[in-house]
Amino acid sequence: MSSRYKRHSLVWLSERGWQDAASTLPDQHRRHALQWQTQDWPALVRRQDADCPVDEICLGVALPPDAEGHKLRLPLRVAKEHVRLVRDPLEIRDVISHVTPSWRDGLRQLDGEVAAQGLSVSVYGSLALQALTGQAYLRASSDIDLLFRPLSESQLTEGMHLLERHAQTLPLDGEVVFPDDAAVSWKEWAQARRHPDNRVLLKRSRDVALVRVGELLTMLNNREAQKGATCPA
Repeated sequence: MSSRYKRHSLVWLSERGWQDAASTLPDQHRRHALQWQTQDWPALVRRQDADCPVDEICLGVALPPDAEGHKLRLPLRVAKEHVRLVRDPLEIRDVISHVTPSWRDGLRQLDGEVAAQGLSVSVYGSLALQALTGQAYLRASSDIDLLFRPLSESQLTEGMHLLERHAQTLPLDGEVVFPDDAAVSWKEWAQARRHPDNRVLLKRSRDVALVRVGELLTMLNNREAQKGATCPA
């Protein structure tokens, strides 16, 4: 998948894009896609279908939970030519004003430490959707889903320590993202990272796989070495 379309990225569609997307949905769900078009809210990049051609992108729209907590998710597939704009997921500072007051101070502190350490941490899931749409996605049981993209093994170690520490006071969840947009639950990584032969569930752009911890660290270190080799002396 093109690096432009990473999982959880925000995608704004043209009028034609929304019309095409709505036409593939069941009749009772088309109105939701048209509401997204009317409000100019983004869809989200999801894992690509196995039969998705290279000129299309797989997206999703998640509606706010109903009274029982069920959240309807609409799978969409749209030609890339109908994409108007692609943005990375929201940063922590973008969502602080949308959270319950009991989370605000903790999130401000986390955002400050992320910036001070030069880490890449963004927000997806219910909190991001509430910030983007103004609709009520968060419930008492909701988590704060964070996407952590380390650039090196040292950043990975620093970021994991940061997330684990703040998870003691905030309901943090989410993923750590390795090269090629391959992601692991960071809580699963925290449990498995101590031995290179431990396996974790890796979410890739088109599939999932069990991969050894050591392989992922090698991927990360190789990318760092390649970037170092291309930097001017």
